[in-house]
Amino acid sequence: MTLFKMTLRPLAAALLALGACAGALAAYPDRPITIVVPYAPGGAADALARIVANRMGARLGTSVIIDNRAGASGTIGAAFVAKARNDGYTLLYDATPYSINPHLFPQMPFQTSALEPLSLVSLAPNILIVKAGSGYKTVGDLVSQAKARPGKINFASGGSGTVQRLASELFRQKLGLDMVHVPYKSGGPAITDVMGGQVDFMFSTVAASSPLVDSGKLRALAISSPQRSPRLPEVPTVAETVIPGFAVYEWNGLFVPKGTPREVTDTLHKALSETLREPEVRQRFGDVGAQVVGSTPAEFVDYLKKEDATWSEVIRKGDIKQD
Repeated sequence: MTLFKMTLRPLAAALLALGACAGALAAYPDRPITIVVPYAPGGAADALARIVANRMGARLGTSVIIDNRAGASGTIGAAFVAKARNDGYTLLYDATPYSINPHLFPQMPFQTSALEPLSLVSLAPNILIVKAGSGYKTVGDLVSQAKARPGKINFASGGSGTVQRLASELFRQKLGLDMVHVPYKSGGPAITDVMGGQVDFMFSTVAASSPLVDSGKLRALAISSPQRSPRLPEVPTVAETVIPGFAVYEWNGLFVPKGTPREVTDTLHKALSETLREPEVRQRFGDVGAQVVGSTPAEFVDYLKKEDATWSEVIRKGDIKQD
């Protein structure tokens, strides 16, 4: 065998391997994709993720499966994806606690740098709710009472790592109010006690509270987005009533493990963007008070930087600790 032939063999093998890799990449996806939702089934993030998964699967020509891995304010599921293979078959559908947790947990089970933002999917405001028969007719009434009775007005939340907790804290800090936080294990019991008058108020999701507002069991005083919600057009914003510029959202976004091939992320982003442009999908998001976004990865990175800055400052000023 000549030296020339011996040299060609490794080269041919390398070219074949390269071709096989390119062929495998071009075939993506060739098996089901898993979207990890790091929260329990039945919540807002889970419901919206299932809408996205169903339509993305149809566009990608494969099944997209939702895997709920709840616990530790979303960090368990996020850590699972951060440590997953970066081949495009394991994604993370996360929400606002992703931006809050690094400032609450002394030790995170993963580094956020191990995940790459793919797209900001949606934004949903919160509603400031009180008992339907409460003496608080407007958000101004609530603020006046809090100023007149320092330390006597209380507010509920589903825990320190929730946007509902930090929306109330931001509200309190901006107005210089002395109010008491009453933590619950989840948002449901907190809403129940607001409805019963055991707690004065809370910021709650549109999805969880608007049916109770519609039925007359709760009163909505204000909404946390800068603009009024089409779901509750008669409810004023916090920004237009007591705190100019006030804006708090429950965001949802999609992430991939760091190092996922560009061709794969482009395929996923295209399928997601097309999904979020579907009128039926936009309508279903709107029904629960969520506004579809569908950003670029770079836009999502910029948004996350702003969220990180906001919540780190609120947590520091409020000396908020993990529940």
